[in-house]
Amino acid sequence: MSRSALISIEPETIESAAPRASELLQATQKNFGFVPNMYGYMAKLPGVLAGYMSTYKDFRSESGFTPPEQEVVFLTISRVNGCTYCTAAHSMVADKSSGVPADVLKALRDGETLPDEKLQALSSFAEEMVLSRGNPGQDAVDAFLAAGYTEQNVLGVVLGIACKTFSNYVNGLAGTPVDDAFAAYKVD
Repeated sequence: MSRSALISIEPETIESAAPRASELLQATQKNFGFVPNMYGYMAKLPGVLAGYMSTYKDFRSESGFTPPEQEVVFLTISRVNGCTYCTAAHSMVADKSSGVPADVLKALRDGETLPDEKLQALSSFAEEMVLSRGNPGQDAVDAFLAAGYTEQNVLGVVLGIACKTFSNYVNGLAGTPVDDAFAAYKVD
């Protein structure tokens, strides 16, 4: 589902952003070779950009998930929240960097059952956490743990939700256009 902007907001650039945000945008430019559109919108309030970048880094390094599992979490949350920008961006990362099998990626994007039972358990738990606003019930937690995940992974899903809350919500409000780098993975 595509979204129109709900607020009139112009993205910041390295040159126009407040000093703290400008530094973060410069680091992004250096790391990625470009500044994704989403970052410009987040830079309107430097704490939002900093919070996103911090939770993203921590999720990648501390969640206890493999790169394919990380994309399952991010893509599930983004699909449930209707964030077409993050769905496109993480589909590209899943395909090009994280080693997500093509059939798993297709199922994630389409909201279908994943062909891998453990990844399906992860996706189901992440979805239930979002839909229940962090109150999935004992059965959902038990099913997630029974699939081979840990209590650390439960908290890893929470961290993934925190990260995607920054990006999914900002993109929904701003109607962030998908960058050319992710255009091949655009969803409607």
